[in-house]
Amino acid sequence: MTRAEPTPARGLLVDKPAGVTSHDVVAQIRREREEKVGHAGTLDPFATGLLVVLLGKATRMQRYVLELPKTYVATARLGWRSSTGDPDGELEETGRVPERLELPTGEIEQRVPMTSAVKVDGERLYKKAHRGESVETPTRRVTVYRAELTDSDAERATFEIECSSGTYIRTLIETLDDAYCESLRRTAIGDLRVPEGGSEEISVERLMSFMPEWDLTDDEAEAVSHGIAITGDGDGGRKRLTHDGRLIAVARPDGENLQPEVVLA
Repeated sequence: MTRAEPTPARGLLVDKPAGVTSHDVVAQIRREREEKVGHAGTLDPFATGLLVVLLGKATRMQRYVLELPKTYVATARLGWRSSTGDPDGELEETGRVPERLELPTGEIEQRVPMTSAVKVDGERLYKKAHRGESVETPTRRVTVYRAELTDSDAERATFEIECSSGTYIRTLIETLDDAYCESLRRTAIGDLRVPEGGSEEISVERLMSFMPEWDLTDDEAEAVSHGIAITGDGDGGRKRLTHDGRLIAVARPDGENLQPEVVLA
């Protein structure tokens, strides 16, 4: 019997439409491709834009892609409030339009919304919210690198926001007081952009190109493929270890060595 070639690790850039969950998108791709599938960063059902889907062994790279900064275009509905901070909640018109259309930047503290997937007491918050429960949610520190007002009128204001992973854009918009996030589109994760035509498959090398590269010799590539550390530059954090253009592993610094942390080959 001929041994089947292993399915290569790769990524799929998807332009998620509104009205479906990130889980729905992943489940459909899993059914179509019949292989291991994951994603690197959830989008709310009302949100659109870039969803990075991980295929095959690329699912092992999830933790690294999740850490990348995100870029969004968010439109705030002014003079209104939403029970969830988005158009899916109970809406109330207040008529009070914010005088200053400025969002906070820098390192800030956010309280996790009840509609999030964060677990409290072993259960995701959104499940508690669906039952009408309310609990004190945890806070987290995030960084908003920039929040530029790109368009506004008496009813709406649109911002381009670049922020750290884990930032809640709905919560950020609510700092305007009487406003909620009416529409949200993720345009980038790191240097990965929304694809034209709905989706684009990319190599795992392209997916991980944000990480500093360390080129391996033949002997080093053989050692790394078995999880063995090699002598290398321990400065500068993690590195992607490559050989002849192929991604072999991601390694973390360990003294004067590079210790393979996730091995693909």
